[in-house]
Amino acid sequence: MRSRVLAILLISSCILSGVAASASPVAVRHREGLKHGFLVLSTLEGVAIAAGDLSQVTRGDQVTTQLAFRFKDGSRQEETTVFSQRHNFRLISYHLVQKGPSFKNASDLSVTCATGQVTVRYTDDDGKEKVENKHFALPPDLGNGLIPTLLVNIPDGTSQIEVPMVVAAPKPRLVKIVMNAQGTEPFSLGGFSREAAHYVAKVDLGGVAGVVAPIVGKQPPDSQIWVLGGEAPVVLKSETLAYMGGPIWRMELASPVWPQASAADTKKETATGH
Repeated sequence: MRSRVLAILLISSCILSGVAASASPVAVRHREGLKHGFLVLSTLEGVAIAAGDLSQVTRGDQVTTQLAFRFKDGSRQEETTVFSQRHNFRLISYHLVQKGPSFKNASDLSVTCATGQVTVRYTDDDGKEKVENKHFALPPDLGNGLIPTLLVNIPDGTSQIEVPMVVAAPKPRLVKIVMNAQGTEPFSLGGFSREAAHYVAKVDLGGVAGVVAPIVGKQPPDSQIWVLGGEAPVVLKSETLAYMGGPIWRMELASPVWPQASAADTKKETATGH
């Protein structure tokens, strides 16, 4: 009986890919456009483990976002989200790949909203490859891969939001993420004080699983997200579960670091005017 209960609870391996939204599709307040940003993934102790590129392109009302992390140990995580921003944000398709030593089990999750088809390819604890296919009546406010976009578009003053998500555990399953606003927290930028809105996201397992999870110690840990508001809001940082049973990883914005020129090189360039 215990093993059956634990199996029910293994539903949050893809929590890194999203945390929040409303009970219905979120209205477009800030249209998405062309962008390319840099991210760093680290442990809660501040040790950097991966560097990431976020790229986004638009074609009409359709937006494609790609997020790829390269790990120091050779692992990789690649996430591709395609969505529409015509009046409301609606997911079209989603694909998440996690492979390498940083992940206990390799996994490949794909979601096609038009057909409701969800496919999970993964390796079990014995290293054998498995494939799970399932058809869902997917809700219109599915939030996989859309969390940063949804968070910066929710109405001001919203205290609690929730969104359904497809997770792999390893079989695909629909769950609900409930997010609560926690007020603001201070941070500094170039020596100047700023404030970011803080959100805490909790996995709502529902039913028997939701009741039993805290008792057997398998309730997934809460995720944290910080958002800078204003006319051009942006997600600054998140702390989310890497995979079920794995560590919490921190994701933050990053800037390129250029090699410093030596004093001799600087003097030479000044003398030659180059």
